[in-house]
Amino acid sequence: MHLWVVAAIALLADLPTGQIVDTVTCAADPTQSYALFLPRAYTADRAFPVILAFDPGGRGRTPVERYQAAADQYGFIVAGSNNSRNNSPDIGRAVAAMSADVLSRFRVDERRLYVAGMSGGARVAFSVALGSPDHVAGVIASSAGYPDNKPRKALPFPVFATAGTEDFNHLELRRLDRALTSPHRLSVFEGGHVWLSSDLAIEAVEWMELQAMKSGLKPRDDNEIDRILAKRVAAAGQPRDDLGRYLSLRAMVEDFEGLKDVKAFAAESAALARDKSIRAALKKGDDEDDREERMLIEVWKLEGQLASSDDRPVLLADLRRRWQSVSDAAKKPEESSERRLARRVLSGLNANLRSTDPDYLRIIAEYRPSRGGR
Repeated sequence: MHLWVVAAIALLADLPTGQIVDTVTCAADPTQSYALFLPRAYTADRAFPVILAFDPGGRGRTPVERYQAAADQYGFIVAGSNNSRNNSPDIGRAVAAMSADVLSRFRVDERRLYVAGMSGGARVAFSVALGSPDHVAGVIASSAGYPDNKPRKALPFPVFATAGTEDFNHLELRRLDRALTSPHRLSVFEGGHVWLSSDLAIEAVEWMELQAMKSGLKPRDDNEIDRILAKRVAAAGQPRDDLGRYLSLRAMVEDFEGLKDVKAFAAESAALARDKSIRAALKKGDDEDDREERMLIEVWKLEGQLASSDDRPVLLADLRRRWQSVSDAAKKPEESSERRLARRVLSGLNANLRSTDPDYLRIIAEYRPSRGGR
């Protein structure tokens, strides 16, 4: 028996497959730990891809739960750091300790190391990938993007991003999606600033599987390709509007080109792209992005003037009017793009508050949205 197999078996003692282990202590740094899921198919006889995940509150089990079904179906190891809290001075230590422990403890396919995160954890995942692009096979980013907020036209690794319709980082991820030309996907779901769902995690892992086969990191598996394509074709028939179908078809052409014959999808997608209603819907989305950005910038500009202006009463009145207007729109009972935009702006203003002006803080307290879950 190979020595690495013996070592792996020793380290695997009492670590079950097919279920989540809340705490695995890092052998080289006992102050660090992570939640773990090993797929039921795991064995030390072959190498497995791995997802290293980072939650903004250091709740390692949360991402592991979200990726569990996908990991079991496609044979991934998932580890979620219990120490990767936002604003912690030891984020680098948490990343290094978990990474080293997983790579030494389990039989990992080091060509297929993926990083994932939510909010501040997504920025950690991007930091890891940008710092070691030759060692990261892909990034799955929920509710946040780059750590430096600088746009990129291309990246050396694929990116699957998710955002809620009421997520205050929705605009950031829309901008990321529009700027990137290298392989990437943005999936927007109904919801707020939260981790992706288990179903969406399956989609993310399936998308990464396709990217891995395209790049040669994973051997071509025609059965898997056909199964994923059939699922996507069925989903493309579900949208209630032509825009939804167009976006689904466009994504299928991008994702399966080189793996399957996508000429029929490409032809239908091209025809829909010429439709006036679809072009108008796409423009409306871009216009809403621009409007959201303007609303945020205008309030931040007024906030910045409070400390030095002689017109404080006028500025405070203007700020109150803006907060009240957005708050009223966010509280409307009927679902609409206007309400979603208002909720994003309201949450974004609250999340990015810099002012300590007591009069302004009293205004904000009147309109601050209730805190949502992560």
